[in-house]
Amino acid sequence: MAARPSAVQVAVFAKAPVAGEVKTRLVPLLGEAAAAELHATLVRRALATAREAGVGPVSLWCAPDTGHPFFAACAAESGAVLQEQRGGHLGERMARAFERLLANGPAILVGSDCPSLGAADLRAAASSLATHDAVIQPAEDGGYVLVGLSRAVPGLFERIRWGEASVMVDTRMRLRTAGARWREMPLRWDVDRPEDYRRLVVSGLLAERPA
Repeated sequence: MAARPSAVQVAVFAKAPVAGEVKTRLVPLLGEAAAAELHATLVRRALATAREAGVGPVSLWCAPDTGHPFFAACAAESGAVLQEQRGGHLGERMARAFERLLANGPAILVGSDCPSLGAADLRAAASSLATHDAVIQPAEDGGYVLVGLSRAVPGLFERIRWGEASVMVDTRMRLRTAGARWREMPLRWDVDRPEDYRRLVVSGLLAERPA
């Protein structure tokens, strides 16, 4: 009888949907309130996708902390366990999250900016971690929308120019330096700029059930 695959944790990183503090590059197009509402919608979609994937426990890593009522509502809706993001820049917060996650087994971390990321992507990433140290799903803007680890990769999140088009290039260098074996999944796009929002509207993804 075949062994049952190990559970792979799915962690969703998200900021509280405070108007004027999220999706700021969309504010000129949508306004602060609508941009924050879009952010909240994308977070909920990411959690629904994580739950639909069914690969393991789902957690929501909150910034600046878990105190915003939105996070409590998300936990009630999705069953996700709330955790607080800790650290300074994004790389430090991701590194600290993985320190805690990897103590309980392999884990995948995603944000909420990629509505085209589906449950099938999460399942494929989880399967990859059975044979790879890391799995990455690059983004069209030079970053990535998903990172998964089956073990700690020293320096993976250090000296990365976060928010720039070189993030994926820098990350590959860190993986090579650490001698890690990794898989890269198909390229995806995320929603940051007005042209991304227009693409999102045309795609119809927000009207679909995550799959």
